[in-house]
Amino acid sequence: MRGFEAYDKHSVIRLAGKTAVKGKTYCRTPHTYNPTGCEGDNSVCGTSSQKNCIMNNKKIIYALLIVVVVALTALLLTRHYRYDLTADKRYSLSPATSAMLSKLNKNVEVTIYLDGDLNSGFAGLKNATADILDEMALKAGKGLIYKFVNPSQADDDKQRQQNYETLAQRGLQPTVIYDHDDQGNSRQILVFPWAEVNFGGKTVPVSLLKNIRGNSGEENLNASIETLEYEFADALRFLTRREVRHVAFLEGHGELPEAYTYDLSLALSRYFQVDRGSLGYDAAVLDNFEAVIIADPKKPFSERDKYIIDQYIMRGGKVLWLLSGVKFDFGALSTEGLTPAIAHDLNLTDMLFHYGIRVNAGLLQDEQCLPVPVNMAQPGENPNYQPVPWHYQPLLLPSPLHPATNHIGQVVARFPTTIDFVGDGTDVSAQLLLVSSQAARIIATPAKVDLQPQQIDQTTFTASFLPVAASIEGNFNSAFTHRIKPDSIVNAGNFIAKSVATKQAVVACGNVARNELQNGQPLPLGYDRYTQNQFGNRDFLLNTILYLTDQQGWINLRQKHVTLRLLNPTAVRYYKTQIMVATLIIPLLLLALFGGLYNIVRIMKLRR
Repeated sequence: MRGFEAYDKHSVIRLAGKTAVKGKTYCRTPHTYNPTGCEGDNSVCGTSSQKNCIMNNKKIIYALLIVVVVALTALLLTRHYRYDLTADKRYSLSPATSAMLSKLNKNVEVTIYLDGDLNSGFAGLKNATADILDEMALKAGKGLIYKFVNPSQADDDKQRQQNYETLAQRGLQPTVIYDHDDQGNSRQILVFPWAEVNFGGKTVPVSLLKNIRGNSGEENLNASIETLEYEFADALRFLTRREVRHVAFLEGHGELPEAYTYDLSLALSRYFQVDRGSLGYDAAVLDNFEAVIIADPKKPFSERDKYIIDQYIMRGGKVLWLLSGVKFDFGALSTEGLTPAIAHDLNLTDMLFHYGIRVNAGLLQDEQCLPVPVNMAQPGENPNYQPVPWHYQPLLLPSPLHPATNHIGQVVARFPTTIDFVGDGTDVSAQLLLVSSQAARIIATPAKVDLQPQQIDQTTFTASFLPVAASIEGNFNSAFTHRIKPDSIVNAGNFIAKSVATKQAVVACGNVARNELQNGQPLPLGYDRYTQNQFGNRDFLLNTILYLTDQQGWINLRQKHVTLRLLNPTAVRYYKTQIMVATLIIPLLLLALFGGLYNIVRIMKLRR
């Protein structure tokens, strides 16, 4: 036919939208030959050069892939990227810790003594310590190196004992682990859950183990892992601190003497310069202190003193109130075994009411309490002291929801009362710190306190979790709004009716800060001589002051939560053989199954 090249119908190849013959492309409509393709078609090349175009495109793609891979490899070699995919972010550092580490201008050296023959729990704590230090090493400005040292590794027993004594002299006390070996035999392991951090020629110890009374071993180990970042960051903050911060114990109202607050002052001296003194007449006398501690006053406060404290709070000052709601005679109780308990008026009720809190005058009794030795002998017989539950000395429960009280032990209190929250709470928020147990009751005052055992109806202990201590924060209203300023005040400045954002803490028991004396020497705060147990009073008060004065959120590191995933040890021992067989056989069976399926699919494809 004219206008068309002759072609055989058997040599025609039908393409989408075109007809190809002998390597040439023809458009269907109109039937004209176009050596480069059809107009309106998406094809770029004709059939004769289609393979070459595809090959060229593949070469370009491969070249681009090679360039991208080389660039990514070079980038990864110069930078380190770590992604924490755990739900509880156990391998992540807080922004405050990262910022502090990046500013370090010297190397940090850490020596960990948790090494050697460890059970699974302490081995997990060791691994968690290495993980957190690895993260810190990546952020440290001048580098952080750490090493593990096994104190039990020695040539002979004498050298090993010398290693133990050397660490003990530096305050690193060992912990005895009671464990079972693989055969179920009992054994004792001596470990040192401690580390030492050295920076700039100074060294501080870091305790790796939280030994909270009442918790199981697994719970204590988990709490220890959760607070690792806080403990190491706290040590570095201490070593790099340059500014001197001040706190003060208030005097002049019969507060606890210095000897009975020695241990608390010693704990605070790690972070602050601790001063003591009375108020006087200067309204600005407290302005240089980050916090003021009012520890168990016995005498009422004057209006002048209240005004000075009030305006200090209005300017952003922090106050820890340790107030007893009842008054009693310890001397009469120890000599006669009997004392009256009456409401204790410190002339602070109106002031605290403006801040949104009230200290009640009802005595708290709790079934969860410490015993006291009572002479049960009859007159004329030899003394026979027996432990008797002392319901006026409860063991208060710390709140796990507050950073100051998370992961601390129970707090022992003597003759505590309770607190109430008042006001609408629009500008002030409150959080509980300490509460009673689930079996408590309130005794109205005035009342008689008798040391001799009494018949107590246990069914009356029906109150649960009564609040004894709380923190309050926000913008407080002044207690002296629409009131005349007291006379003799100097350097008063302008009156402030509403405070800037600040914090306070109120504890309805003054003697929680009191350490006992033995032969004239102070005992650790919270230590009970009769039961020889150490309670959490010191940690509670120290953390509360740190919470009040914290401006950067360091104390919130104590709230880090790591989910505890425990195995059932009884089931593990009972099904030990079955578990071992299953872990060996099941992977082999799965491997054989998938291998067989792969071969079957491969043979079926080849047959097609």
